[in-house]
Amino acid sequence: MSVVLTVQDLKKRYGKLEALKGVSFEVRAGEVFALIGPNGAGKTTTLRVVATLLTVSSGTIRFLDHDLRKEPDKVRQSISYLPEEAGAYKNMKGMEYLRFMADFYAATPAQEKEYVDRAVAITELGDRLKDKVGTYSKGMTRKILLARALMTKPVLAILDEPTSGLDVLNALDVRAMIRRYAKEGTAVLLSSHNMLEIEYLSDRVALVDKGLILDAGTPAELKAKHQAANLEEVFRSSLR
Repeated sequence: MSVVLTVQDLKKRYGKLEALKGVSFEVRAGEVFALIGPNGAGKTTTLRVVATLLTVSSGTIRFLDHDLRKEPDKVRQSISYLPEEAGAYKNMKGMEYLRFMADFYAATPAQEKEYVDRAVAITELGDRLKDKVGTYSKGMTRKILLARALMTKPVLAILDEPTSGLDVLNALDVRAMIRRYAKEGTAVLLSSHNMLEIEYLSDRVALVDKGLILDAGTPAELKAKHQAANLEEVFRSSLR
């Protein structure tokens, strides 16, 4: 698989606080690459930097043939970002929201229709798209937000806690959507506190703590290396 994203020695400071201390990894086309770790580890900061929402203090980020620091606008054309606390316009009907968002990305009416049709299929909300977003459950809202993130079939989808707060059935639906788009070629960079979910969902995993990547590999490789039954045990072992 071709490399879509290369992050090398990424550092980010907030005043005297060094949130990232030299993070390096790469994400390939068609794979799900996950960052796991405790609160404050640097996961969300890394995602926001890659999403071009934060500038870096030092380090390099290559997305395809582009230097993210020098060509952020070109990078934004091919990525999507779903924050953990993202929200939709509650007074809009679901379909209106999807059309509104598709209009931002589409170059032609035909492309807009393509994006909306794809988003409708992702949500699986049917007639509920005729209702206002404010009437949706958290699971339904998360699905429509994920549809917004994936409707353009981005080269890279950046997802922060994609199943946060969802019940089991909605979480299963969201994971299935992510896997399906990865199989179709989209590279996925995500973070999660749910390490058992990550073990199921991800092709490769990086363990992050205090702004550093402690270890990385496939779930099977990490479990074998640390002689662990699951990724929770791997992470506990890596902190010792």
